[in-house]
Amino acid sequence: MKNRAAHSSHPFFADMLSPRFDIEAALDISRGGRIVVVSDLHMGGGRGDDLEFNGALLHTILEQYYFSSGWNLLLNGDIEELQRYSLDSVRAKWPQFYRLFDRFAAEGRFFKTLGNHDEALLFERDYPYPLFNAVRIKTPQFPVFVYHGHQSSRMYTEFNHIIGAGIRYLLKPFGIRNVSSARSPNRRFFVEKQAYSFSLRNCCVSIIGHTHRALFESLGRFEIIKYEIERLCRDYTGADENGRERIKNEINALRADLGKLRRREKRDALRQSLYGDELPVPCLFNSGCAIGKQGFNAIELDRDTISLVYWFSEGASRKFVNRGWYQVEKFGATPYRRVVLNSDSLNYIKARIELLR
Repeated sequence: MKNRAAHSSHPFFADMLSPRFDIEAALDISRGGRIVVVSDLHMGGGRGDDLEFNGALLHTILEQYYFSSGWNLLLNGDIEELQRYSLDSVRAKWPQFYRLFDRFAAEGRFFKTLGNHDEALLFERDYPYPLFNAVRIKTPQFPVFVYHGHQSSRMYTEFNHIIGAGIRYLLKPFGIRNVSSARSPNRRFFVEKQAYSFSLRNCCVSIIGHTHRALFESLGRFEIIKYEIERLCRDYTGADENGRERIKNEINALRADLGKLRRREKRDALRQSLYGDELPVPCLFNSGCAIGKQGFNAIELDRDTISLVYWFSEGASRKFVNRGWYQVEKFGATPYRRVVLNSDSLNYIKARIELLR
C-alpha cells in the first residue's frame, strides 16, 4: 500500500482547536514557481455526475493554460466522488483527467489533498498518486496551509463513512444530490469560522475548499459587494456626468446581486461574521469549486501575489464579469475566458495580518 504513513489522522484534523499542525507535504515557492489550487471536482462515474457540465472547460484550462505554462497543480480535496461512485467507474468516465494528472506528476508538479468525498482513496492499494491531509507552501512572507476544510467538523472526521453510506444507498438511487456543508449556509459558516480561527491562532494563511464558496482575504461575495458599493459611492463625488451615470448603473447591478444572495442564503448566516466585531484579518481563502453552473474558480499563488480567478465559457451568462470593472481575458482560439476577481500582494496581506491580528 503506497504512502499510507502520510495519511494517518492528526490531532489538528480530529480537533480544529489544536494549535499543532504537522505538515504532510511541503512546497517551496519562496524563490519562484506558481501554484494553482482547485478543489471539489466531484468527478463521478455515471448518472448525476457533478462535473459533467464543466468537464471540457476544466480539462482544457488545466492542460493548455496551467500545464503548458509550468504551473504546479494542487487539487484540494473531493476530487473523485467516491461517496456515490466506485473509483473504477470514475476512472472509466474521466480517463483524460488521469492522463493529465500523470503528466503533472511526472514533472513533480502534482499535489493532492484528501476531502470527505474521496477519503476512501486511503483504502485503494493501486492509487498512483500520494495523498496528503495538508500541503504547506513556503512563501517569503508567511506559510500558506492548503487543506480541504472538512477537518474542522467532527461530523466529517468521525462519521464520514456513515454519511457516505447514506448518500450512496439512500439518496443516490432517487437521484438526490449530495447533502453537505456546500448546501447549508450555517454549516458553511461553521467550517469557515473554524478555519479562520485556526489561521489567526497560528499567524498563517489557510486555503480551503469544501464549502464551494469562494473567499478572498476572509471575505465572501456578499461582503465584497458591500465594500465595492462603498468604493463606488466615494468615486461618484469626483466623477463627471458620464462617470456618474456609469457608477449609478454599477451600484444598481450590485444591489441586485445582493438581493439574489439574500434570497439564496439564510438571513441569520448573512448577519453572522467570521471575525465578530473586529476588522477582518485577510488570512482565509477558499478556491470555490469546479462544478459551478457556468464556470469554475481557482486560487493562483506565486512568491509575490495571490489571486482568485474565474474561468467560464463565452456563452455563459455571468453578468457580474461584464459590468466594466473586470478585465475579461480571451484564452487563445477557445471559447473560454478568464477573469481575475481579486488579487493582492502577499507583502500587503502580511502587513494587514500583523497589524490587525
